[in-house]
Amino acid sequence: MSNLIKVSDLIADFLAEKEIKHVFGIIGAGNAHIFDSIHKKGYTEIICVHHEQAACMAMQTYYRTSGKVTAALLTTGAGSTNGVTGVVSAWADSIPGIIISGNEHSKYVDIHKNLRMWGVQGYDSPAMVEKVTKYSKQVLETENVKYELDKAYSIATHGRPGPCWIDVPMNIQSANIELSEINDFKQSELAELHLDTPEQLEASVEKLTSALKNAKRPVFWLGHGIKLAGADHLIQRLIEKYQVPSLVTWAGIDMIDSYHPLVYGRAGTYGQRCGNFVVQNCDLLICIGTRMAISQIGYEINELAREADIAVVDIDKYELEKYTDRYKYSINADAKDFITELLAQPLEGESKNVEWVAQCDAYRVNYPWVNENDHPDQDGFINSYPFMEKLNKHFKPDQHVTTDMGTALLSGHQVLKFTKGQRLMTSTGLGEMGYGLPAAIGVSIARNKGEVICLNCDGGMMMNLQELQTMVHYKLPIKLFIFNNDGYLMIKHTQNALFNGRRAGVDSKSGVTCPDFSALANAFGIPAFQIKTWEDFDRVIPQVQELEGPVICEVFMHPNQLFVPKLSLSIQKDGTLISPPLEDLSPLLSRAELKANMVAGLHAKSAMMDN
Repeated sequence: MSNLIKVSDLIADFLAEKEIKHVFGIIGAGNAHIFDSIHKKGYTEIICVHHEQAACMAMQTYYRTSGKVTAALLTTGAGSTNGVTGVVSAWADSIPGIIISGNEHSKYVDIHKNLRMWGVQGYDSPAMVEKVTKYSKQVLETENVKYELDKAYSIATHGRPGPCWIDVPMNIQSANIELSEINDFKQSELAELHLDTPEQLEASVEKLTSALKNAKRPVFWLGHGIKLAGADHLIQRLIEKYQVPSLVTWAGIDMIDSYHPLVYGRAGTYGQRCGNFVVQNCDLLICIGTRMAISQIGYEINELAREADIAVVDIDKYELEKYTDRYKYSINADAKDFITELLAQPLEGESKNVEWVAQCDAYRVNYPWVNENDHPDQDGFINSYPFMEKLNKHFKPDQHVTTDMGTALLSGHQVLKFTKGQRLMTSTGLGEMGYGLPAAIGVSIARNKGEVICLNCDGGMMMNLQELQTMVHYKLPIKLFIFNNDGYLMIKHTQNALFNGRRAGVDSKSGVTCPDFSALANAFGIPAFQIKTWEDFDRVIPQVQELEGPVICEVFMHPNQLFVPKLSLSIQKDGTLISPPLEDLSPLLSRAELKANMVAGLHAKSAMMDN
């Protein structure tokens, strides 16, 4: 009996050993042996997409849906460069995954090492992605392939998660190796995480517990790091124990029921007025598992929650160092460990937050997420914000939603609400157009070809249009909504603000056109619907939700619809520009109304602004 094994078979066995049932990729000369071995072994199914970035995007949402790390298979040359956008996206959003790339024969790695290109299409792909992966390695010894795959798999979820890249030249893939020569990776080799010690964590939590008892207006700000730590099931217990008004980040929207009475929405530069008033009026802000991105906190950290002591809990010490002067408490800990410790603290007496909760309730009543003044229909076009509000009522109990950028991202994340069992996924770190459809494919495959709503836009669709065929080929029940606003709506508004309305490369008049998506649907054999009026909505949405296979539904909206409320520069009568604090969203409220909603009164910038 032979003790030899082909290395590509070893890679296929690695996937089976890790119980990875699906991977995403495109075949080429550089990874043909890997494809053949996976197909021959039969345990793992390769989902063949039509662009490598789509493979790396689908890999992300597969993990976010199933909790299972999976892989993207890339070939050499352009096959691996195409995947980089998806890899950076995973890096930005802390999503683990294994990218297995092929490369030229390893002899060219040596003899061409000082040349720009190796062999025919080869280049140093691990070096290229070194700064946007947790680990990248080219394997030049057959005995180390399994070792490096196991190492990458472990590193991907160790500490702050992220993607890892393993490059295997084609001759290494095709080589045979004695089983006895295979090197094994041991978990003990993982680098030690430099977190606060249990004693330091306990001391920090005790201080925060005391601060919570003394605070009059505390707020929890809950980020996606809680879900990555496997602690989202603890959130409801946490906020109910301490009776603290809470906000969620965009990446963490689906961690807790949006209708929970202590959840007041999502603050930020495109936040809801209610959520922004809550965070800006608090006197203790505890942020857990969020990297405090500019889109969340605004442009000036010292204008965030100005009356508050700020505590930030993050597993990444470098995130804590961004605003070290503003944070009173910086806790370098896993979100689950922190929440568990906080839940273990004794709590005496009744909640002191009754008046504060009542004030937050008033914000919610007075400033609904959608209102007629901010979100009117225009020139016969329906507005995307009330569209999303009405769509909430048609969600199924296990509804899963992915979004692209632009309209889908902004109005979706400001308005959509989710209950237990429902999910929302998008790219919030890199924010790349073209994410929505590959993301929906990853979700559907992870759900055993289950149903997904994908909210997309005409511009974003064109970035990964080819994946319509992936959706069709695998008969994935993706309900693809395409918001048609004649191009790149967000950039139109940017050009309006910066260039007095001069436009270049954003719409049909300035160089960008999109196809007739209903006609395109017919070419792909996909049922198509159009929504232009509210009567269309009431008629079409139930039909779309009842269909079992792929479907496209175009939603026509005003080509210049505003995305509001939002934080924006204010141009004064004398021509000066003011960047207001987070509570002062456009369209601007009267100065009297804004002042009445702020415990500490108007910020100096707001007092200077015309409205």
